[in-house]
Amino acid sequence: MENYIRFDWAMKRLLRNKANYAVLEGLLTTLLEEKVTIHKLLESESNQEDEFDKYNRVDMLAENSQGELVLIEVQNNNEYAYFQRMLFGASKLVTEYINRGEGYEKVRKVYSVNIVYFSLGHGKDFVYHGKTEFIGIHEGDILELSPFQKQTFKVDKVSQLYPEYYILKVNDFNRVARTPLEEWIYYLNTGNVPEHATAPGLDTVKEQLKLDRMSREELKAYYKHLDNIVILRDNIMTERAEGRAEGRAEGRAEGRAEGRAEGLAEGRAEEKAAIARNLKSLGLSPEQIAKATGLTEAEIDQLTTDHQ
Repeated sequence: MENYIRFDWAMKRLLRNKANYAVLEGLLTTLLEEKVTIHKLLESESNQEDEFDKYNRVDMLAENSQGELVLIEVQNNNEYAYFQRMLFGASKLVTEYINRGEGYEKVRKVYSVNIVYFSLGHGKDFVYHGKTEFIGIHEGDILELSPFQKQTFKVDKVSQLYPEYYILKVNDFNRVARTPLEEWIYYLNTGNVPEHATAPGLDTVKEQLKLDRMSREELKAYYKHLDNIVILRDNIMTERAEGRAEGRAEGRAEGRAEGRAEGLAEGRAEEKAAIARNLKSLGLSPEQIAKATGLTEAEIDQLTTDHQ
């Protein structure tokens, strides 16, 4: 099989071209199980990228033919508060894309599609879907829309009015791709397209996202991007392993439950400190390091000062 350009790089460099909308439309059509046509791309956070986000994260905001908003985000490295980040991103769209003075019926439908290359939460599946429903405490029934609301809002369920979330844990996919969605996950995971793939959008991947279509300079930048992802991921994993090992050693040395707890706590603290120092050396700001480690900016400044 041929190698194709990684999806996150394609989102940055290629998929913003209207001629390549079919790739995104294919992914969304497969995921949402309904025909999706992208009307236009809107401004998103990725247009204000910094050095860290160049290779760690990319997002794209699209408006479909029904006026609904679809936020697609690729996250390469762990972020402990990622669930809250998803909530913030969807909520921000709800408030930003309604004009002051408009009625609440003008609130846009938002889809948040999150493609993550790290272990997010704890679960057995590799694709998760979240939506809002109101369930009766006593009767256990689901609160429904009135006939008038259905007619006015042109939806059948309350959940269709609220943001919906999709999480694609692509690193957890380790099976033969047998369905269109699995074909897409396989491509997102490996960078290759199954030989007999039929999922919408993947035919355009085969035509437009081949590595051999890139110039020498484009390939150079692309491989540097891949190297940066691997380096940062390996550094973080190494520092975490070292921190855990130190915590376990100190816990065993104490020989008591209290000592083990303190040792583990110190190990976790040292783990965070090591990660903070490593990310600092890569040029990340204290604010970015705080998001990645859970430390305060003051603690980060003190740790990096002590290490000098």
